[in-house]
Amino acid sequence: MPKTRPPYSPEFRRQIVELAHAGRSVEDLAREFEPSAQAIRTWLKQTDQDEGRATPKPAAAGAAAGVALSAAERDELARLRREVRQLRVERDILSRAAAWFARETGTVPSGSSGS
Repeated sequence: MPKTRPPYSPEFRRQIVELAHAGRSVEDLAREFEPSAQAIRTWLKQTDQDEGRATPKPAAAGAAAGVALSAAERDELARLRREVRQLRVERDILSRAAAWFARETGTVPSGSSGS
């Protein structure tokens, strides 16, 4: 079973990325420091996306056209999805409550709510 280690600190990642941007090869950094070359490439790619330097690659045939999102955009997307989910729950609750009150009072709402 492979050993797991805690994630590298953001400061360590930033320093490795700076060394790579200064001209050091990814393989050289991987040999000198602990992370794998692929991990360093991933950090470089994410840093470039976050700073707007990445150019999205065309989507493969049959794949959804993916757009590289920065960390801030991913966070905002996750927040907005949570908010939409919560609003849908609230809407469903209000819809059920309106139907219940309509049955209790014997009135049937007019089909259009005006919105």
